[in-house]
Amino acid sequence: MATVDLHQTVHLQAQLPTNWTIADLQAHLGDIPAERIRLFPPPGYATEADVLEIEDREDRLCELEDGILVEKPMGWYESILAILVARKIRNYSDDHDLGQVLGADGSLKILPRMVKIPDVSFVGWARFPKERLVRRPIPELIPDLVVEVLSDTNTKKEMAMKLDRYFKAGVKLVWYIDPESRSVTSFASPSESVHVALDGELDGGEVLPGFSLSLAWLFERADRQSGPATDA
Repeated sequence: MATVDLHQTVHLQAQLPTNWTIADLQAHLGDIPAERIRLFPPPGYATEADVLEIEDREDRLCELEDGILVEKPMGWYESILAILVARKIRNYSDDHDLGQVLGADGSLKILPRMVKIPDVSFVGWARFPKERLVRRPIPELIPDLVVEVLSDTNTKKEMAMKLDRYFKAGVKLVWYIDPESRSVTSFASPSESVHVALDGELDGGEVLPGFSLSLAWLFERADRQSGPATDA
């Protein structure tokens, strides 16, 4: 019977320093709040199967970073914004037969040991494999466009790290929607960005040629709390 070097196995699976504290984990993940870091499976040991299992058992979404499960924050207002953006992209994509749009539970393996769940993602037809994708496991599928709606517990460091990961994987365009400032930052690379104010429009660039989205329309629609006025 073959013997197993336990020390080597731990190193290959965990790949994290054995003397790390929760503070070290927080710093490693972009200074995120501790309550978003799952401690089971132990940090460094989590897999894609754990991402799926937690979603099935607890109805919670977790991303995977270096074998660490990180809960994804999402509030009701952020959800409204994501759905509105997804609908606009979906309609445009259908009209021009460009690809598929995934929502806020669309888990994607973008790099080894890394699963991300953008609030909205667009995948052009050219990036789909020839063989039919099965529902599980999580597909190795790289979006052309990623949309993230910022939440209160997202840190600047975390989002900068995400940006780097997305472009390293091959994403072409990233939009960070900020509900607080009611603006969007559009990234063509980690070092190339355009800030779009409330009176501006998002441009689909080479990913969605001819696509545009008015931020005034987006936030006005998201803020609505009643239907058309009716006569008494």
